Amino acid sequence: MVSSDIKLDGNEISTIYEKRWKVEEYHKSLKHNVDLAKSPTKTVRTQSNHIFLSVLAFFKLECLKIKNKMNHFALRAKLLVKANQIAYLELQKHKVC
Repeated sequence: MVSSDIKLDGNEISTIYEKRWKVEEYHKSLKHNVDLAKSPTKTVRTQSNHIFLSVLAFFKLECLKIKNKMNHFALRAKLLVKANQIAYLELQKHKVC
């Protein structure tokens, strides 16, 4: 058995947890908001491009988050609603009956 001599107080543990939580939020947003895990790519080049653009999309979401004071999930929902509204209006223009 290996004994540990590391002693942390509550503030140090809290600081470490806060940093770790930011990493968890980053991975969750990459997976759910920029669809990193849903890459349809097959080659190394296209996979690399997909990863790069996913990280770029995350960065843009971070900029929007700061500007609009909304989290990534709220921003994504707002963008999807707006896109659906625009698509619906376009569909209405082409309505036959």
